[in-house]
Amino acid sequence: MAKGAKVGMREVSERAGVAISTVSHVLNGTAPISEEVRVRVLDAARDIGYLARRSARASVNAVNRVLLAVPEDALPDSDVNLVSWTVLNALTRECEDRGVRLVPYTLGRGDPVAAVDAAAREAKADGIIVINDDRSALLDAIGRSGIPAVLINGEDPNMHIDSVTPGNRFAAQKATRLIMDKGHRRIIHLTWTGRKTVERRLDGFLDAFRDSGLPLADAVILSAEGFEPQHGDRALTVWLEDHPDLDGATALFCAADNLAFGAIRALKRAGHRVPQDMSVMGFDGVALGELHNPPLTTVSVPLEQFGSAALDLLEARAKSGLAPRAAHRLELGCNLVLRESIATVER
Repeated sequence: MAKGAKVGMREVSERAGVAISTVSHVLNGTAPISEEVRVRVLDAARDIGYLARRSARASVNAVNRVLLAVPEDALPDSDVNLVSWTVLNALTRECEDRGVRLVPYTLGRGDPVAAVDAAAREAKADGIIVINDDRSALLDAIGRSGIPAVLINGEDPNMHIDSVTPGNRFAAQKATRLIMDKGHRRIIHLTWTGRKTVERRLDGFLDAFRDSGLPLADAVILSAEGFEPQHGDRALTVWLEDHPDLDGATALFCAADNLAFGAIRALKRAGHRVPQDMSVMGFDGVALGELHNPPLTTVSVPLEQFGSAALDLLEARAKSGLAPRAAHRLELGCNLVLRESIATVER
């Protein structure tokens, strides 16, 4: 079947070798069907993607229009915004599949927090999706609005609205342990301030030191002005000027791939080899990492799954109506991608 072709019960019946009415009975539970036929029909429906489409269509009734609130700095289409654009593109595709209309709204840092609520009501939105902006005042205002809402790639510490985020703390801990397993003991964590999700990556970095029994004095924390490559370059350049011999550090764990790209530039400019003199790990798993020299070892975040997870939470919230429903915080697991930027230290 051609990719993207529409599928229905007829295609399922042809693949399973049963009547269309049998497919209908299996999927709707309207008549007793033998287990062998039931399994055959479900397998056929799953194989050609009909089950996924049927599930997606079922969500349309409760959520038809969603206000998409995105900070200004997430909008420019550039290499430094691959994380935001991957999330946005996947969310857009998922909405198209589900028949959900997205109404874009640009979040300005100076806007009153009630502006999102007003924009959602003007757009007659059934729900709100916020990306990257986890200011407490903003999330509290959205929570008070009574409109179903989900925050993507952020945390709501007051738990007023649902959220979807990477398992940042556990993933950073796992990444740091990998670096330690390669024999590294004095490790730099290059991060930036202002995002709760990024703070969790720092927490995980420190967790790994505590769990391993290694001294926290060897957990060197270096803060950049932001997440872009030039910020990583600048922060590490300043540190290298004060520590030209690397101060015993043999590995650098960056809270974003972008920071790692800039840090590698600074290391090479100062005459240090990666990974022979300094191993480097990133966090995000953006496409440019595998094209870098050397290819970047990183934490791969399931960015393309954020949109579908957020819509599922919106759907559940919308269906619950006035019934009490605690805010859900969904953390998605991350995987380590091993490439050539990490070396083993011989001891």
